Amino acid sequence: MESDSSSQQVSFDSFDIKESIHKAIADLGFEYCTPIQAQSLHYTLQGNDVIGKAQTGTGKTAAFLITIINDQLNNPLDEGRFISEPRALIIAPTRELAIQIAADADKLGKYSGTHTVTLVGGEDYNKQFRALEKNPVDIVVATPGRLLDFVQNDNLYLGLVEVLVIDEADRMLDMGFIPQVRRVIAQTPRKECRQTLLFSATFTSEVLELGSRWAMDPILVEVEPEKVATDTVDQKVYLVTTGEKYNLLYNLIAEPGADRIIIFSNRRDQVRKLADNLYRNGIDCGMLSGEVAQNKRIRTLESFKEGKFKVLVATDVAGRGLHIDNVTHVINYVLPEEPEDYVHRIGRTGRAGAIGTSISFACEEDSFLLPDIEEKLGYKLACIHPEQRLLEKAPSFTRASIFKEAPRSGGYQKKR
Repeated sequence: MESDSSSQQVSFDSFDIKESIHKAIADLGFEYCTPIQAQSLHYTLQGNDVIGKAQTGTGKTAAFLITIINDQLNNPLDEGRFISEPRALIIAPTRELAIQIAADADKLGKYSGTHTVTLVGGEDYNKQFRALEKNPVDIVVATPGRLLDFVQNDNLYLGLVEVLVIDEADRMLDMGFIPQVRRVIAQTPRKECRQTLLFSATFTSEVLELGSRWAMDPILVEVEPEKVATDTVDQKVYLVTTGEKYNLLYNLIAEPGADRIIIFSNRRDQVRKLADNLYRNGIDCGMLSGEVAQNKRIRTLESFKEGKFKVLVATDVAGRGLHIDNVTHVINYVLPEEPEDYVHRIGRTGRAGAIGTSISFACEEDSFLLPDIEEKLGYKLACIHPEQRLLEKAPSFTRASIFKEAPRSGGYQKKR
């Protein structure tokens, strides 16, 4: 929820929103809507179905949460509430995004008495079941697999859902979740009897087809970012050989001003090896990938946010939807295969007006990915050779390995 800096700012006060929500918005320090908030709230607060095109970080989460909470406050249920019958359902593709949405729901519903429950894989099913059973639930935020588990086990009833949100529909498609989502939506009221909001970073034909299938006469709201990459990120590309990469990384971490660093690689085995080598070289770091159990991932993120270690090594599971303040550097140890992932990665730094640095390593194996990234950005990236001092050999390992190969079990994802 970031303020729109354009000349035509729209205040949250211009919308007919309940005072308890205005108070929560004020607590968060926001006065003006972002473009996606201004455009979508105009329709969603009136009960219209919307298909919105917006990138992560544009404020779309607040837009649909304000709509949900305001609708529930305007239409209190007079009759008794039953357990495990949510009034709103939000489906997100990843556990991290679902947890982030639920945290935002708690903040925006702070004075409205809104009760939110998160259902995600990789965490204790029974614990989530107890959370559903404890009090009547207003909002359920869930990933498709765990959501389907609850529905099929008759532990969640979706027949009274008034507002359905499908977030990052394009990623749902990419990750193969649509069959699960379709089965869940079949358990909700017909589209004529609920409000449906679908958001996507892209408007592909597949996304629009899903929107027309699930939403009733949806209004298209499209907000293009003013710039693909923020002006507050200084982007560098170092031309290196594969053999030079680790030495360059080690020396960059030691540079003055490199205080909080996220290092991205494409595969979880690369991430594990990299994190382990850095730790053995005396650098305290955390690892974030799909193979790490969810409870550990949450602890790792919290420790990184609290500054308990300065380096986080991650796959693109951390590239979207996470808000980590004061990240000074993003390092692309391996260039992403999708230009969109490059944009999301570097967006982890240079936030809230702060200056950030993005450094990408382009070796002989993946330098061919640069043209597509530059086309996405709309300009050429300066490619330079690193100074010799940055290529000095890293010292010998001083600590034992800690990031061992993760065992295969139900607590781990098989992909990424």
